Amino acid sequence: MELKKSPKADLEKKKGIFLQIGLIVTLSLLWGAFEWKSDIDKDSAFAQKQAVDVEEEVIPITTQVKPPPPPPPPPPAMSETFKLVEDDVELEDEFVAVDVEATEETVIDVVVEEEEEVAEEEVFLRVEKMPTFKGGDLNTFRNWVQGRLKYPTIAAENGIQGVVYLEFVVNGKGEVCKIRTLRGVDPLIDKEAERVVKTSPKWSPGEQRGKAVSVKYTLPIKFVLQ
Repeated sequence: MELKKSPKADLEKKKGIFLQIGLIVTLSLLWGAFEWKSDIDKDSAFAQKQAVDVEEEVIPITTQVKPPPPPPPPPPAMSETFKLVEDDVELEDEFVAVDVEATEETVIDVVVEEEEEVAEEEVFLRVEKMPTFKGGDLNTFRNWVQGRLKYPTIAAENGIQGVVYLEFVVNGKGEVCKIRTLRGVDPLIDKEAERVVKTSPKWSPGEQRGKAVSVKYTLPIKFVLQ
């Protein structure tokens, strides 16, 4: 059975109309889209301009005004008193300047004062003739020292005793000098030993090749409680 189309249902004749309607609808949508985008651009441009205006706003810089410095103090008042000095005062040493031209043959004498070097006296331990104390030797002097010692009270109360070793020199004049403690027991006892040795009378000085010389001694001094 063959189907027959109705002339009213044939759309081929209306193809042109549908094409025109489609074009109109499409153009309408495009026009609306363009109009909507231009509004957004205007709003964004306004927003950008407003942002630029905010960024370009310049904040004024304020500076603190410093007070002026205080004025300098006034200069000290000059004294108007004058001291008169007599002009007829004679100078003992008057310097006279002599204008002399120096040549190659001019000789200048330079005087240099040399300081006198004090030679330290040589100290011997043994010499040809040893010093003597009241005609005796070192033992005589030690007995003399032991007989003049005064035991310090504080050292005696604390039971301090022992042997103090002193060093001294008998110089060329027979004087006892350069006394020092080599080995001590207690500061009080050491000072007492040095005190007695310093009070020694003069010795007969020692001699080396017929010349008086200095001789060094070491003296043990005993401090014993009885």
